[in-house]
Amino acid sequence: MTTFLLVVHALIALALVTVILLQRSEGGGLGIGGGTGGGMVSVRGAANLLTRATTVLAVMFIGTSILLAVLAAGTSKPRAVDTSLAAEGAPIAAPLDEAPPAAPVLPGAAPGLLPATPPADSVPLAQ
Repeated sequence: MTTFLLVVHALIALALVTVILLQRSEGGGLGIGGGTGGGMVSVRGAANLLTRATTVLAVMFIGTSILLAVLAAGTSKPRAVDTSLAAEGAPIAAPLDEAPPAAPVLPGAAPGLLPATPPADSVPLAQ
């Protein structure tokens, strides 16, 4: 039922976008186009038809949106937390009896200290 309503909802949305884009501009919208000149639909009767079609499609779109929201809210039920993957007595963290990794030592320096002068094989920067 929900899948069917989602498909109908998507088709209504597509039709609504199409009908809105078919309407003639009133001019001044975003500063482009203007209301002068003939549009795709410039007859007064066709404009009324498009306006009514837009209204009907908008009402249908909002109706299906509300219906889908009600269906989605009705299907959500509280569920128990699945604890089948939690092993009893399993360690939470790694054991602390391992030594931490050693800090890297730079060439020509005592462990833990930076060298006072650059190593002899280093290349000076171009100036």
